Amino acid sequence: MDTEKVINAENLFMQDNEVEWITAAQQGDQQAFHQLYVRYHRRMYALCWRMLADKDSAEDVCQEVFVQLWQKISHFRGDSKFSTWLHSVATNTVLGHLRKQKNWLQKVFSIEDQGVEDAAVEMPELPELDKHIMRLPERARLVFVLFAVEGYRHEEIANMLGMAVGSSKSQYHRARSLLKEWVA
Repeated sequence: MDTEKVINAENLFMQDNEVEWITAAQQGDQQAFHQLYVRYHRRMYALCWRMLADKDSAEDVCQEVFVQLWQKISHFRGDSKFSTWLHSVATNTVLGHLRKQKNWLQKVFSIEDQGVEDAAVEMPELPELDKHIMRLPERARLVFVLFAVEGYRHEEIANMLGMAVGSSKSQYHRARSLLKEWVA
């Protein structure tokens, strides 16, 4: 019981610090912003890496996420959890990166979607499921990560990726089927 009280007290302390860090960062405090960076960097990198399936691109885009965060943190009103808002910033930054890439339409909407076979080789310490996610065809991987990992609804995903809701659902089921096949 005492351990639970200590853990809950630590969680409250962390949340209080986060509110202070956000408020200070909104006023231009770089040290407070650094604390937010330390807290969220790994999660944002993981999101970028899962969506992009490329280590170098994920590092670049993750860096861009925090540049965007610095520029947009004054817009955070606290209507949602900070982590939820930051995930939205990260997702939009990744999608913006993909749109800027040469051959965006060809790459995302090609009939012959190709999985990223060498992604698992880049980071052998990845959990097995992440290795399989990296192998998914890009469109299926994007939908799977946005729906299953990030919790977006198919309507939101369809809007973000410029596809029909039915296509989002179809790509999600395609990803699930491939993952089930590979895991089995």
